Amino acid sequence: MSETAMPPAAPSRARAEIDLAALRANVRTLRAKAPGAAFMAVVKADGYGHGALPCARAAVEAGATWVGTATPEEALALRASGGLPADVRIMCWLWTPGGPWREAVEADLDMSVSGLWALEEVVLAAHALGRPARVQLKADTGLGRNGCQPGDDWARLVAGALEAEEAGLVRITGLWSHFACADEPGHPSIAAQLGLFREMVAYAEQRGVRPEVRHIANSPATLTLPETHFDLVRPGIAMYGVSPAPALGSSADLGLRPVMTLTASLALVKQVPGGHGVSYGHHYVTPGETTLGLVPLGYADGIPRHASGNGPVLVAGKWRTVAGRIAMDQFVVDLGGDEPGPGAEAVLFGPGDRGEPTAQDWAQAAGTIGYEIVTRIGSRVPRVYVNE
Repeated sequence: MSETAMPPAAPSRARAEIDLAALRANVRTLRAKAPGAAFMAVVKADGYGHGALPCARAAVEAGATWVGTATPEEALALRASGGLPADVRIMCWLWTPGGPWREAVEADLDMSVSGLWALEEVVLAAHALGRPARVQLKADTGLGRNGCQPGDDWARLVAGALEAEEAGLVRITGLWSHFACADEPGHPSIAAQLGLFREMVAYAEQRGVRPEVRHIANSPATLTLPETHFDLVRPGIAMYGVSPAPALGSSADLGLRPVMTLTASLALVKQVPGGHGVSYGHHYVTPGETTLGLVPLGYADGIPRHASGNGPVLVAGKWRTVAGRIAMDQFVVDLGGDEPGPGAEAVLFGPGDRGEPTAQDWAQAAGTIGYEIVTRIGSRVPRVYVNE
């Protein structure tokens, strides 16, 4: 080796590889499902664990014109980053009293309003700044979370927003809602919510609201319910290549490619005799002489403890299963008679091209959904972006 040559990089403890080409392809696939609607790339929760800004940029490159977050802090960070074109609209919807309304107005965010208290706070901020706030009125059509109730509550909210718009303090840019069961094909609540949404939109428009966009379609609705697309669709998990529900099909069935691949380097490989207890509580005892591999990831990194004894891992070309309990920082796999060296790659999940497990496989092992598997991967695991 010459004096100036650098040694090869040592394998990292773990990494989450984020394939931005896959994300862009997913956005194009989803846009093709709703060709008449604008596209909002939902990047809440740090882009479902993938990284909000890199994923938002990639989505915009693929045709998204809106970006959505849950909290105003997420939206403000995206705007402050300078990493998105100035004409990209950013919307946020999870507000609490005393939130950063003034900063949001200054940043030209679109802010969801579900009740009079929120309208009053955003109007005060707009008045103090001397510029109108962009607001979207959210209707609770049956999800039972955020959103304004139909009937008198909706009437009062619409009237208050129109009064503020007449005074030059707000611009009503949207009317929207969210499905409860769009991931369950044929569920009766889908038609009920869609019908109520149409009624609540019609009421607002009859009284003078002229929204830029009306929207209710999340990932499953974008994929399977064209009648819900209206002016804008809001894909979240599907943009990252994870199926929103097994009942709708796998990622491949839906024409999507998982964006995140989670790998780790084995920290230790050792032979142990039969009858050897493994990890806390000895819920796994080796059935005979075998080789154990130590994977340096645990529930502090987002690996679900509920997948203890079930979680799948690809090591040396074979599926292995978590042996015993997943601990805070590590877990063990039984390698049988194989003896890969320390530093060998363990693939927890990815697209499945190499025979590795997927996030959905981990979801099944943990009794949860694919959303949670990718979103919970923690900050101790570096994100490595490819195909930027």
